[in-house]
Amino acid sequence: MYEVLSQDYDRFVNWKNRLAFEIPFLEKQIAALEGSKTQPLDILDAACGTGMHAIALAQRGHRVSGADLYDEMVQVSRRNAENADVNVRFSTAAFGELASVFGENAFDMVFCLGNSLPHLLSAEALTAALRDFAACLRHGGMVLIQNRNFDAVMQQRDRWMEPQVHREGSEEWIFQRFYDFLPEGLIHFNIVTLKNNGAGGWVSSVVSTSLRPQLQAELVAELLHAGFERIRNYGSMNGEEFSPDNSGNLILTGLKKKP
Repeated sequence: MYEVLSQDYDRFVNWKNRLAFEIPFLEKQIAALEGSKTQPLDILDAACGTGMHAIALAQRGHRVSGADLYDEMVQVSRRNAENADVNVRFSTAAFGELASVFGENAFDMVFCLGNSLPHLLSAEALTAALRDFAACLRHGGMVLIQNRNFDAVMQQRDRWMEPQVHREGSEEWIFQRFYDFLPEGLIHFNIVTLKNNGAGGWVSSVVSTSLRPQLQAELVAELLHAGFERIRNYGSMNGEEFSPDNSGNLILTGLKKKP
């Protein structure tokens, strides 16, 4: 999916609105952790996509690196950083490889945003990823995960998400996302792209990938098992309390245990 989607991803996401909503929450977490540190924080955006969160934080003076599994996304991230005139190190690295690429104990915070973790299709892969996050972090460092609220998704079986629309001159894109619920418990995640080139005709394409829905109880247990403590749950980046029935997202934070 993401090799194909990389060139349209910044059309698919309304970054102006998303960053305006999410960056204040991220900076609040940064400020809370900075109070316990004597040096500026080092931050890693794991599964950074096209790098827009990392770039926005760098523009605010934070020291940020980014990693993504897909080299196509990393190349777009580097172009975005160059266009924004900020210095962010972007590297191609999968979950489970971050500590080997960036070094152990290299960061004070690891972000994993945009419903990235559910792309791991087994409990073993999730365990390895969270241990990798812990290995990247210094003692007392924070992990912050943003997933969809799969407690509600799996209970309600709601297949459809809001369409996204983007325009550039006479061209228009419409992105429609929906789920197929598979018998073995996985989800097939589909994105239909409709593009009008301005000449009166629409062209369609579909890309798909698999997700493993991670429920709140599993994620909390796995974070504890990976060496995190003081786990907190939020329902969105507004900071409200998580509701398994009603929240749109599950935001989890935890601190790496000190020896």
